Amino acid sequence: MMELYQGIDMVQVSKFRDVFRKHTNFASDIFTEKEREYCETRKDPHIHFAGRFAVKEAALKALGIGMSGSGIDHAFQEIETIPGASGKPLLGFSGWVEKISRKRGIRQITVSISHSGDYAVASVILVKENNV
Repeated sequence: MMELYQGIDMVQVSKFRDVFRKHTNFASDIFTEKEREYCETRKDPHIHFAGRFAVKEAALKALGIGMSGSGIDHAFQEIETIPGASGKPLLGFSGWVEKISRKRGIRQITVSISHSGDYAVASVILVKENNV
């Protein structure tokens, strides 16, 4: 038997741009080096940063953690979205987030990111396989 857990999040890109202007260390505090490298090579990096931020929040929601709790301090750096060979986003966990994922029996992770107008949205689906 399988169990599915889903998280979704939407980010307004214009507000995200403002955060970047006001907080110069925001990108390095929240995004991994690979994520920053990817986004910074794009025509409009903020759209891609916003999408990856939405992924991080959606992943935390899918895990049932949200934005609070012990260990959350470094969680954003422990959730990484990178492009696969086909360009499809791939999601990986490390550190505390990976430990929570393993503890919950997560065996598969699926992520989708979309951008439209001033919004970026992400959906994360986690699959738990129960041994019958």
